[in-house]
Amino acid sequence: MAGKKGRQWRSMCKGLVLGTLLTSCMILLYCFSTPQIHISQPDVPVPYSCAHRSTQFNSKPTTNMSQQTSGQSCSPKVDIMFMKTHKTASSTFLNILFRFGEKHRLKFAFPNSRNDFFYPSVFQRSQVKDYRPGLCFNIICNHMRFNASELAKLLPLDTSYITILRDPAELFESSFHYFGRVVPFTWKIPGDDKLTEFLRDPDYYFDKEGFNSFYLKNLLFFDFGQDNTLELDDPRVEEGIKFITERFQLVMLVEYFEESLILLKDALCWEMDDLLFFKLNARKGSTVSKLTPELRAKALQWNAIDWKLYQHLNQTFWRKVDKYGWQRMAEDVAELKRRNTEMASICIEGGQAVEAGNIHESAMQPWQPIGEKSIMGYNLKKNVDKAHRKLCRKMLTPELQYLSELGVNLWITKLWGHVRDIINW
Repeated sequence: MAGKKGRQWRSMCKGLVLGTLLTSCMILLYCFSTPQIHISQPDVPVPYSCAHRSTQFNSKPTTNMSQQTSGQSCSPKVDIMFMKTHKTASSTFLNILFRFGEKHRLKFAFPNSRNDFFYPSVFQRSQVKDYRPGLCFNIICNHMRFNASELAKLLPLDTSYITILRDPAELFESSFHYFGRVVPFTWKIPGDDKLTEFLRDPDYYFDKEGFNSFYLKNLLFFDFGQDNTLELDDPRVEEGIKFITERFQLVMLVEYFEESLILLKDALCWEMDDLLFFKLNARKGSTVSKLTPELRAKALQWNAIDWKLYQHLNQTFWRKVDKYGWQRMAEDVAELKRRNTEMASICIEGGQAVEAGNIHESAMQPWQPIGEKSIMGYNLKKNVDKAHRKLCRKMLTPELQYLSELGVNLWITKLWGHVRDIINW
């Protein structure tokens, strides 16, 4: 009995200490990371492109399939706006972009002091590290809340706008798991299976004015700068979907990631080598809640705007595949999978991802959600041959470590990381 009471007191004291630390650090982080007051910047024309090499860009819209099998030559498009949505394998795609940018010596528009553009505030170009009116950037790809007018003043006119979506029910499950502990209204949900209880009566628990509430309702629509709490029949929903459809030349789908990359390769005139990837930020299977048909239906109903957006852009995606050619797509996807498998055998110790506790190098440790270590990572194979050593390490490097290598100052993110480490002990 005494031992049980001792454990209870220890648990209470730990909760009090961690709660105090968390609150203090959240206030500190808020003070340093509150979005800057937007001061009107002069509109200086952005150069057509600031690539380091002389490149003749294809002036056709990227929605037109490039070159097909005609044998015509084309130059890779290097001016890219990637809208990094949450919980959509976007960290995997960022690794592809980072390597492409280094290969072509491109200029990234990075945030300063953290790994996002003061999310969830709406993006402002003044948030870009070392920004000056008229300065040219090729690629912007960190988390932001989309703001088309500000991005248009930052990037070249020929910039390709790319993003990625995920089935909203699966995205909701992932977001609830990953962000649930930093959404205060979830703390009052009883029981161990909080997701099921929440979906039983989401209107009872949800507080649209609550801190971080946007993570748990129509998160995709919110990331695109839209109002995620609108009713489905509100005209602004259709307007938002139309705006997103017209602004983005390619919307990739997580469920068809390889097919998405092949469409990207064709639209931007990239090479197959540019598409090689290992899946980053994957959760271990034991932490993934398997949605029953009933829970899936409830999740889609709760995220009805995201579902409508996803269905619309899903149809657009398959029209692009049809135009590309089904047989051609199947052959290219098979080739990409074959080459990724080959790279895994060359680079990855054991050939697959491992749990966080089994990762040998701290440089390979991925960012973890509060309260657990559910995100898996990789160990670099020993004695990788010289021809592949550099590529292997880059392909396996988690997002935050790669950002640091590219010169981004992440002091706020690192400070928050130390707090999370304390919470996770």
